[in-house]
Amino acid sequence: MIRRLFFEIRYLLRLAPWDTGISPPELMRFINSHPAGRAIDIGCGTGTNAIALAKHGWNVTGIDFSSQAIARARRKVRSKGMVVDFIQGDVSTLDKLSGPFDLSLDIGCYHSLPLSIRAPYAERLGHLLRGGGTHLMYSFLSLDGEHNPRWPTEESLRRHFNPPFEIVAIEHGSDQSRPSAWFTMRRNT
Repeated sequence: MIRRLFFEIRYLLRLAPWDTGISPPELMRFINSHPAGRAIDIGCGTGTNAIALAKHGWNVTGIDFSSQAIARARRKVRSKGMVVDFIQGDVSTLDKLSGPFDLSLDIGCYHSLPLSIRAPYAERLGHLLRGGGTHLMYSFLSLDGEHNPRWPTEESLRRHFNPPFEIVAIEHGSDQSRPSAWFTMRRNT
């Protein structure tokens, strides 16, 4: 409840620094190199990335638990005359979704989930993605050997997502001096 209130207030006051209004180059590179299909944007915020996908022909569903973020996303889509399905729901269970999806996108959502929810989240996501589908995820990281229980390690990601996913690419970086990475995962068939 407190987590939800935190996000509601941040979106209400427009103090959500993660909501830049710009789709990252990693997503745009993916969009430009893959045929459109059905996508889910997990923790979609105000819909920036869901809209980018829809502009490129994807059938998109965005989910976020902030009613403020979802309301803004719906207004943005209406103003552009586009169709994107936005759902206010709990990303930790993904219970309001039905697959199969060809792509799941998670930019900063997984790393903000409580530790106890991460493995069930990955398992449920495995049921939503079609065999051969892609899970594209950005996350802050704890470097292996560093003790920081808030952010996942590469090892914990491999453990939570395999099976049914295989990590096929990792692009390391940093965000405000925090280690981070883009993970490209393929759903096993």
